[in-house]
Amino acid sequence: MSESVDSRTKTLNFNIGVLGHVDSGKTSLARALSSTASTAAFDKNPQSRERGITLDLGFSSFTVDFPDHLRDGEGQQPYDNLQFTLVDCPGHASLIRTIIGGAQIIDLMMLVVDVVKGVQTQTAECLLIGELTCPGMVVILNKIDLLPPNKRQSAIEKMTKRLHKTLENTRFKDCPVISVAAKPGGPEAPDTEEPQGVSELIELLKKQTYLPKRNPRGDLLMAVDHCFSIRGQGTVMTGTILQGSLAINDTVEIPALKVTKKIKSVQMFRKPVSGAMQGDRVGVCVTQFDPKLLERGVVCTPGSLRTLYAAVISVRKIGYFKGSLSTRAKFHITVGHETVMARVTFFGLPPLGASDTQPPPTQPCSLETPFTFDREYFYHDEYVSGQGEGSSGPDPEQWALLEFERPVTCPSLCLVIGSKLDTDIHANACRLAFQGRLLQGFEDKAYAETSLPHLQIYKTKYKEGQVERVTDDYTVIGRNLFKKETNLQLFVGLKVTLSTGETGVIEGGFGQSGKFKIRIQEGLSPETKQLLSSTSKKKGKGGGKGGNEEECKTDSQPVNILLHFKRYIFDPHKKMVQS
Repeated sequence: MSESVDSRTKTLNFNIGVLGHVDSGKTSLARALSSTASTAAFDKNPQSRERGITLDLGFSSFTVDFPDHLRDGEGQQPYDNLQFTLVDCPGHASLIRTIIGGAQIIDLMMLVVDVVKGVQTQTAECLLIGELTCPGMVVILNKIDLLPPNKRQSAIEKMTKRLHKTLENTRFKDCPVISVAAKPGGPEAPDTEEPQGVSELIELLKKQTYLPKRNPRGDLLMAVDHCFSIRGQGTVMTGTILQGSLAINDTVEIPALKVTKKIKSVQMFRKPVSGAMQGDRVGVCVTQFDPKLLERGVVCTPGSLRTLYAAVISVRKIGYFKGSLSTRAKFHITVGHETVMARVTFFGLPPLGASDTQPPPTQPCSLETPFTFDREYFYHDEYVSGQGEGSSGPDPEQWALLEFERPVTCPSLCLVIGSKLDTDIHANACRLAFQGRLLQGFEDKAYAETSLPHLQIYKTKYKEGQVERVTDDYTVIGRNLFKKETNLQLFVGLKVTLSTGETGVIEGGFGQSGKFKIRIQEGLSPETKQLLSSTSKKKGKGGGKGGNEEECKTDSQPVNILLHFKRYIFDPHKKMVQS
């Protein structure tokens, strides 16, 4: 492995996410693989050292010869060498948001599994995040030195079989599985013991590389994971460029601080460069600011990111999540590089004419029906699953309105993940609840007044009352449709249907007890008049005595009044609408 790279050589940077359950040995593996450790690498965080677990996205890298299979048709290689940047993502549960932040920049995932313990809850969550964000994976069975030598091979084979079974319904079903001992003897053992299987792993990683699609065009977006100042030079931000490119003398914005800064110098793994592009891992020195103000966050082309108070997203429930997804509930929403609490409102296409063709679950952005303010949508009390009673199809297409507890800064169309991170981390349950894409953001703080009334989500309302008596052939008095205190003026002019088939219009109130008058435009049919007169006669016969009135109610069929209307949930006037 060559470590000294001449600054004129061209290096392809390939980002590998190292994910896995806490204590599966990810950091030891990264250390065994690496030669050059970058800023945040290898548990520098004092809190992490005490606990012996990784607290932030650690980064380190090593360089290898450029693999033959990536040469072009004429045998020319577009780069001089290949640099693997290892992104060591925290495995412990409370920091799942950090993993989601890191997963957006990963070209390949290494899932590290403790060969003795197998797949655990966090391993499954890592798999899910991988499925949402990453095209390929390599599984590493670590700590094989803990298996008794005479049973080692059979234990490895058994665990490999079990993993292939776990993965068979995911996009990683045929991924390679390799066994290693990254730190024989455990973390406390002296470094004299050679790691086992690591050179074979490097060869496997080289085989798995591809030329990631990198695009230097478009607005710059860089995820910053570390920040420090150098006296007399400025403030250095290290991170990975998620999109676009940067160069010395460019002006960049730090949205969290609402400031712009000029780039003074750029380094890639401690070597000065004039610029960098999407996928590169860089240190950028800008004019001085207090590094404590920005430990993690994003840097971008001035004005390119939006700060949102609310958003509409496409939404798809994550199959392993066991809870319900209810409207008005609060979830942790990870969007861009931030995690914030938000209240969720689910909605879908109106029940008739709903789309029956569904996009595949792993492609959250390929919605069949584009979201638009010109369409009406139907309010859902909770996320509607296609796996309901008697049905086993894919989930119907639906969306969610997210109302953030504090504004978030993010690029458009970014991945959104909703989770319940307050669930007990020791409970054997997946906490990732739903995923989607950001489709529409609301940048106005007063979005509830300015934007939401244009979002036409409606609820249907059904009310049922009874005809009390007939006034004439065209007028009846109704009861039990409204409470005494209801403002009947709101309902004047709405259409109603009698259970005998006639339609009428509410004309107004009648007396003080919530009764009302209905005008039947076509007039009552003779059968209805007969039915209503027999009902009232029976009532009359009883002379108002309780017992008989009860009898006449039960042995006569009352005529019901049905009122159907819809109400738009964000209409400030709370109007009732009938089609």
